[in-house]
Amino acid sequence: MPKPVVSEEKRRRRRPTKSGTVLSEQLIVDTALRMLREHGSAGLTARRLGLALDADPSTLYRYFRGMDELTLAIGDALVGQALRGWEPTGEWRPDLRAIGLRIHAAYVAHPQAAQLTTSRVTGRPNELAADEAVLDILRNAGFPLQDTVRIYHAFIDQTLAFAALDAASLALPSAALHADESMWHSTYAHLPHTTHPRIAEAAPLLAARMPNSAYPTALEMLLDSAAAQLKAVRPEHGAPGYGSDL
Repeated sequence: MPKPVVSEEKRRRRRPTKSGTVLSEQLIVDTALRMLREHGSAGLTARRLGLALDADPSTLYRYFRGMDELTLAIGDALVGQALRGWEPTGEWRPDLRAIGLRIHAAYVAHPQAAQLTTSRVTGRPNELAADEAVLDILRNAGFPLQDTVRIYHAFIDQTLAFAALDAASLALPSAALHADESMWHSTYAHLPHTTHPRIAEAAPLLAARMPNSAYPTALEMLLDSAAAQLKAVRPEHGAPGYGSDL
């Protein structure tokens, strides 16, 4: 006979650890985020996490079926941080811009965690809330369903892709990050017009822009494209008022 299913609540530890801490899913995720920030992904193991929580590593499996499920919970926690305090304004373009910038910022604030989670689909509450919000914004703006899904796909993937790229840079050792950023001044800025005319003319602008994330610019380009599509499908949305923001 199959073993009886033990409810999630009953599986979780009610007694405090030896240091007097009562474990919770939130505490485990917060501790994992701290360990990732301090030691990187290689430093996040059940054994080390148990030590940090002053609990037997086996206790963690009362909350998560394994380290992969913990990884999904970490990703969902980052999305939750992004959504915290956000309220829709009813204007599709500012609302999408705000969600995108918030999600990007939440991941970049935890670069080691971002490297682990940006490519994952968690199916957890915060991710579902973000997806529902984006789809709702687009549908209420008047985008047809197929265009809504197409724009949603591009919006989410662009946001997470830039978060992963920017997080990877921030996770570099400080010396490597500084060397990469200084390359625009030490090498690109000194290339001669005779061999690299386009780089030479653009060098001062490249040096100013390239160390910074291109995500805000890419996001505006995506929003411009979406606005043009909405105007083509629903010309009345090109006039001032709800959903235009052009």
